[in-house]
Amino acid sequence: MRIVIAGGGTGGHLMPALAIADALRAANPAVEPVLVGARRGIEAMLLPRRPYRHVLLSAEPLYRGAWWKNLRWPFIAWRVLRQAGQVLEREQPALVVGTGGYAAGPVLFAAHRRGLPIALQEQNAMPGLTTRLLARWATQVHLGFPEAERHINVRPPTRVFAYGNPISPPLNEPSRRTRARAELGIPAEARVLLVTGGSQGSRAINEAVARALDAGALEGMWLLWSTGERHFEAQRRFDVPPKRQVRRFWDPIATAYSAADLVVARSGAMTTAELCAYGLPSILVPFPHAAAGHQTRNAQALEQAGAAVHLPESALNGAVLADRVQDILKRADRLAAMSRAAAGRGHPDAAERIARQLLEEVAVK
Repeated sequence: MRIVIAGGGTGGHLMPALAIADALRAANPAVEPVLVGARRGIEAMLLPRRPYRHVLLSAEPLYRGAWWKNLRWPFIAWRVLRQAGQVLEREQPALVVGTGGYAAGPVLFAAHRRGLPIALQEQNAMPGLTTRLLARWATQVHLGFPEAERHINVRPPTRVFAYGNPISPPLNEPSRRTRARAELGIPAEARVLLVTGGSQGSRAINEAVARALDAGALEGMWLLWSTGERHFEAQRRFDVPPKRQVRRFWDPIATAYSAADLVVARSGAMTTAELCAYGLPSILVPFPHAAAGHQTRNAQALEQAGAAVHLPESALNGAVLADRVQDILKRADRLAAMSRAAAGRGHPDAAERIARQLLEEVAVK
């Protein structure tokens, strides 16, 4: 029994697809997930390392800031729809699941035209274009935020669930932190800062961290830093293991999360879901141009819950970032309170619950 999972372009769409694939395989080993993404997406780098068959389409994103690039889209769309149809013809899936991104829409549309059941997983409080367009045809819609339901048009027999965003859940064992630190060569008593700008990296965050390091403002702590592919060369001079470990992308990121005390990150839906599942305090710097300002809303929600500090990019610089980091790390009581607040908003079993519903849809027991 095959289930096609289409999604990618960024880690925010690829990681849910992988988490669902893992949960499906764990729930029923007879199910074979087949991942479909884009050649231009991060999946071209990550999927070859994963144990699933995968297909990469020649899809391209819609360019919001450079409309003239979209003039090629009618030709691209025809080619990608043809490729998607070939995948579905070859795989004959029982179900097609979309997790968003510019490869998901064509695959879901091609599946609907062939009469195949489709299901959607939407990460954000403001649903993306694919979800808004295709929700009415889906058998199931899975929401990361219950607030998203008011923005989609569904009708019976579509069922809507809000289990949270699917992530690879942290291992539920007391030694997780100890093992992660031993693997990375970090002492048990060290204070560890993890910095990540997501799969694409964040120039603003990277430059602020670099300035703070150059000024000596982050001394006394250990640093795990994910720069993103495009920014790695500019920051690799700071890679002095084991105290400063700079990588393009942490894959899997579970080891870094397990070792960290505090995280500086963007506030995309998947990042915030992971931070809460791991009970990690954070300083969140929303991407200011995110659609519908959803990253800012995520950061504000976690700050109001006491789990994070919201630091707008307009206020970000090396000195301010270092001051926020030091203020949290030097106060064990505040660190512990933020950790409890984050854990209270976590949904580490979301992938498992979504998988159960998907398997029920195709009557695989």
